Amino acid sequence: MTGEKKVVALNKRARFDYFIENTVEAGIILQGSEVKSLRRGQGSIMEAYASDEKSDELFLVNAFIPEYTEAGRFNHNPRRPRKLLLRRREINRLSGLVRKKGMTLIPLSLYFNERGKAKVEIGVAVGKKNHDKRQTEKDRDWQREKGRLMRRDM
Repeated sequence: MTGEKKVVALNKRARFDYFIENTVEAGIILQGSEVKSLRRGQGSIMEAYASDEKSDELFLVNAFIPEYTEAGRFNHNPRRPRKLLLRRREINRLSGLVRKKGMTLIPLSLYFNERGKAKVEIGVAVGKKNHDKRQTEKDRDWQREKGRLMRRDM
């Protein structure tokens, strides 16, 4: 079953700044005005990260979901921490990776799945050094150039 997912926000810098070891899909607890704002296609996860502030829960910190203007006084705080919904075993595994191996939990995309539920794709990541970023850029340039050469030869 291939489901359509409506992507709201992408973190394009994540794959440039980090080595993504693994990905996990998590649900997210949102208020009504946040859902309305996301359905309009607004929101940013560029500076966001997932944190286990309390040892038994994960939160999406610093994600920006702008206020929904029609909500009036029932609006939300645009940068509030939002709880992530994962199974206990997954939370323990991710918390262990962050504590023991020094990995970071980075949101890669924020989307609505085929059932209309808001989901976040979390990447378990290790930060890249400057020389790794330069190598990534060289590889990308080479792939682009190789594609141009192949098209020209045809």
